[in-house]
Amino acid sequence: MSSAHKKTLQQANEAVTRGDHEAFLSFCTDNTKWTFVGERTLEGKAAVREYMADAYKQPPRFHVERMIAEGDFLTAIGEIALTDESGKTTEYAYCDVWRFEDGKLAELRAYVVELGKST
Repeated sequence: MSSAHKKTLQQANEAVTRGDHEAFLSFCTDNTKWTFVGERTLEGKAAVREYMADAYKQPPRFHVERMIAEGDFLTAIGEIALTDESGKTTEYAYCDVWRFEDGKLAELRAYVVELGKST
């Protein structure tokens, strides 16, 4: 199961980097829940869609350094660069803990830290 979860996340991430939010959302359950620890929680595809439309005006660039899977959980560790409307890019380190349900992304607990590098 762990290799299937890794493949699912890789395909979902590829959709995000293409700017294809709907393709990404096809990998999520309808009631997907995203918790950005210490910041906010999004519940359902509509909330995630709205977040992606705002936060990913330009497709993010990210690098997954490692994936660790156990049972219905997959942890992805890496870095992501987000570009805002003014063209400023900010880099972050992240650790995403995904819970899968019926092969889909059901829940995310995201730990994100700004690296202080901006361009």
